[in-house]
Amino acid sequence: MDTLADQALPEDQVGLLEGLMTTRAIRRYVDEPIPPAALRAMLFAATRAPSGSNRQPFRFIVLTDGPRAREAKRLIGSVARALWASKRKADGYDEGSGAEADSPKARMAQTMAHYVDNFERVPALVLPCFVRYRAPSTFEGASIYPAVQNLLLAARALGYGGVITGFHGGVNDELKALLEIPENTIIAATVTLGRPVGHHGPVRRRPMSELVFEESWGEVPDWAVDPPGTRHTSAGPPQGRR
Repeated sequence: MDTLADQALPEDQVGLLEGLMTTRAIRRYVDEPIPPAALRAMLFAATRAPSGSNRQPFRFIVLTDGPRAREAKRLIGSVARALWASKRKADGYDEGSGAEADSPKARMAQTMAHYVDNFERVPALVLPCFVRYRAPSTFEGASIYPAVQNLLLAARALGYGGVITGFHGGVNDELKALLEIPENTIIAATVTLGRPVGHHGPVRRRPMSELVFEESWGEVPDWAVDPPGTRHTSAGPPQGRR
């Protein structure tokens, strides 16, 4: 019988540009495991990412249904619920338009509540880790987060989805002890993966004209025009014009 080492990677279900423009945060998952072949492809893509001096200081702990996986999900799930409850109240998710059941604000609150309430049931939990090889710096993320994005893009290509969070921060020490993560290694993110309930689709972002400049700050090039049908959002910091 062929082993995974004998098999090519599965076929990409979407083109690269389509994948880049439709990879959205997925927080609702079908209750089914991710096959090893799909995990292999996603993590292979992650390990192909660039890093400073090509040192590849990233490592990935993949947790599905083993005893440590269940405990890690329990730990993160407990802090995720507490953090979301605090944010929901502080940001007024149930006030204003949030009181309207079908508003974007209310739908986001419903999605987040479902996500944290069912965290222990996510098909796969991935903890991207960064092995420090010098003093901490603001550039460390450049050697780990491209790999995380590769992971999410590969998931999209295979019909899966995921989301990156920082929920691990509330139980960082407990996770490091549970998973025997070395002292010089940091957990850089919490990523959950699974087959989406629903579907991917074009993401909503600010228009290019607010985000892309040429020659100097605030000078928008003529070619910074979104394709027809692009949907926008007003979320995020104020636009960067002068």
